[in-house]
Amino acid sequence: MLPPKILPPRAPLRALPWLAAGCALLWALGASYLIVFHDDVLAGFVARQGAMRDAYEARIAALQDRIVRDRDGRDGTEAGLAHRVAAALERQAELERRMAALAGLERQALPDPTVTGALAPRPDAGLDSRAGPETGAGLEPADDEPLLRPGEGAAPGRADRPLPRRSALETETSLIRLEARLAGVQAAQGERLAGLAARAGDAVRRMRGLIGRTGLDPGRFDAPAAGLGGPLVPLDAGILDAAGFESGLALARRALMESERLRLTAAALPLARPIRGAATVSSPFGTRLDPFTRGLALHTGLDLKAEYGEPARATAPGRVIAAEAAGGYGNMVEIDHGHGLTTRFGHLARIAVRPGQRVAAGDVVGAVGSTGRSTGAHLHYETRIDGAPVDPQRFLNAGTALASAQRDAD
Repeated sequence: MLPPKILPPRAPLRALPWLAAGCALLWALGASYLIVFHDDVLAGFVARQGAMRDAYEARIAALQDRIVRDRDGRDGTEAGLAHRVAAALERQAELERRMAALAGLERQALPDPTVTGALAPRPDAGLDSRAGPETGAGLEPADDEPLLRPGEGAAPGRADRPLPRRSALETETSLIRLEARLAGVQAAQGERLAGLAARAGDAVRRMRGLIGRTGLDPGRFDAPAAGLGGPLVPLDAGILDAAGFESGLALARRALMESERLRLTAAALPLARPIRGAATVSSPFGTRLDPFTRGLALHTGLDLKAEYGEPARATAPGRVIAAEAAGGYGNMVEIDHGHGLTTRFGHLARIAVRPGQRVAAGDVVGAVGSTGRSTGAHLHYETRIDGAPVDPQRFLNAGTALASAQRDAD
């Protein structure tokens, strides 16, 4: 059997009154304290609550101020980025307009098979290997480089292009890359325009030199113009801002127009050969022994060896002003080429044109013969300026140089 369970001894019943009296005393003391010090306790509680409320409100105010500053800073940053993007897109549109203008000038300056000094486009005419000269030449930002989120001030024309959300830092980075690319394109366009103007100027100088080789003053063909002048300031591609680019563009256009005008002038000069093939000069221009008198005399043209009946051809476009028998010339044709220039073909066996007829370079004007003061079949060919005979060989040499330049251009 288990031993009986031993219970702890109970507290004496006489201790209970003392415990009750103690609790009553504590309650009485607490109540008395609250009654006596009620105002002080309440004031302390209220003070603590007020301090907590003030601290909480100050914290809320600080957080609100921080939120406002952050929002204002973000709005200012986004507004600044939107302004820079709009400016970049406007600059891009201007560069694309410049690109189109340059492409038009370069098409105007393509090599012409009829004249030397024509301008060929540069091999690096395109500014971007991905685009031709008529595109934006790499101006468009890459598809993975959107600059603004929708509604953040995108320029007109781009609002319909959805742009993914990006952080301000990513947008700033993309914008810096775009601005750098635009600056590079602008510099390349300036170099391209400067090169185009320089090549056009070279073409003008070559054409004026070609005309000068004939003994003609190139200014003879210049149209009267108002007085011009000023110091020579070479075109600097590095300073081609908006105004500078327009000035450079106008300069290049004027040079190309001058080159074209000189090209047409050269095309109207008697530079072609009057007889096809390598005709031999049997008697040059200048002083010689006359074949009949054996005395010194002025030979006013070139005597070119040719077979009887071989075609004699016009050396430039013009209008026939004489086609008749003319004394020592025998059967003679004279052509007026304008600007005081005329050519004569003498000793012809047959005349193939009539006065007033328009002829082009290479048209047959007659057949080689031996009429007039002639010792045998040949062509007497003259070039005259304002009625005075000049050496035709200068014109023929210029024509040879022209043909050589054409072959080099081809």
